[in-house]
Amino acid sequence: MNLAEKILARASGRDEVKPGEIVQSRVDTAMANEITGPLAIKAFREIGIPKVWDNERIVLIQDHQVPADTVKSAELHKIMRRFAEEQSIKFFYDIGRGGVCHQVMVEEGHVLPGDLIVGADSHTCTYGALGAFGTGIGSTEMAAVFATGEIWLRVPSSIKVNFCGSLRKHVAAKDLILYVISLIGVSGATYKAVEFTGSTISKLSIGERMTLCNMAVEMGAKAGLVNPDEKTLRYVEKLAGRPFEPLKSDQDADYEKTLKIDVSRIEPMIACPHAVDNVKPVKSVEDVKIDQAFIGSCTNGRIEDLRAAAEILGRGRISKGVRMIITPASRKIYLQALREGLIETFIEAGALVTNPTCGACFGGHMGLLAPGEVCISSSNRNFIGRMGSPEAEIYLASPITVAASALAGRIVDPIEYLED
Repeated sequence: MNLAEKILARASGRDEVKPGEIVQSRVDTAMANEITGPLAIKAFREIGIPKVWDNERIVLIQDHQVPADTVKSAELHKIMRRFAEEQSIKFFYDIGRGGVCHQVMVEEGHVLPGDLIVGADSHTCTYGALGAFGTGIGSTEMAAVFATGEIWLRVPSSIKVNFCGSLRKHVAAKDLILYVISLIGVSGATYKAVEFTGSTISKLSIGERMTLCNMAVEMGAKAGLVNPDEKTLRYVEKLAGRPFEPLKSDQDADYEKTLKIDVSRIEPMIACPHAVDNVKPVKSVEDVKIDQAFIGSCTNGRIEDLRAAAEILGRGRISKGVRMIITPASRKIYLQALREGLIETFIEAGALVTNPTCGACFGGHMGLLAPGEVCISSSNRNFIGRMGSPEAEIYLASPITVAASALAGRIVDPIEYLED
């Protein structure tokens, strides 16, 4: 079996599962944020069960509209706080104590190799970076998980993406996943698992692997996964608060198809409006004037992303007429960036550094675009209206490309900003 099949077999108490089978699976951890959580709480109350199945296996995180920007969002926050207190939810991350849900889940040890994790958020697939099967579900389905700790799933077929070679300096994991999405398409992996493997993977950090798995859903995938290795185990052993069982794909595992990609041939890529698979080399869209640049989100708000951006932004000032927003993905990342002097570099360059939040990424409560404006973003979606006006345009790129473009005032290949 491959990794996805092995995890679902373990979770369902089976020796073996095959693609297409429906399995009743035991959930290791369930996560909800303040956008999806209140709906799940409402549905849970309607079930009529007084207590959740396990108050130590549920994680609640306030991250999308923080601090509250309207009375309505403040009400949603209040619902989450009351439910966490009422149910004695052990892991509740309120404003100022956590950050973007998927980053917090990983760095606080709630994601372990071999786990089945469900989240009421589509980018729960991020957790596959640690060898877990993470998948997004709806709020009412989450209510049933709150009540029973179980869920039925159809075992997905798997696509194997085999990366080989070494990345060039101005190419990032974001460029890899955009390239893959351009090959597979936005619906080419619908309800499939995408397994990232090959010699290149061993060289990538946990954060870079998270970037790959995070955007698996942008191909329609049920999950994105990386087989755990020594780097994975070193990362989780210092965080794990419970036993875990790493699983790996068998050498003779079956896949629906396999893509082989030499990453040394990949150049900086960019997803153009208004689809994530409308991907082109950055060089082909150079000179597009930008109004806003954004670095952050569950895709690219990690410390290595901020370091890469600071290397470029430290060489100049953000172009006049461009506003730049930088959002560390968690409180821990914010503090680390502060200690390393990255925050000072950003502010000196003319950027606005915000609290950890999903706000700008999903057009929640800051960084909104006006009609006709253009934003280059390190986030994961460039849908119409995603960051504000439906008449605005969003380009998706790596933090390296975003930072270089902010200095230039237009979309540019970052190579010229990295050459000595």
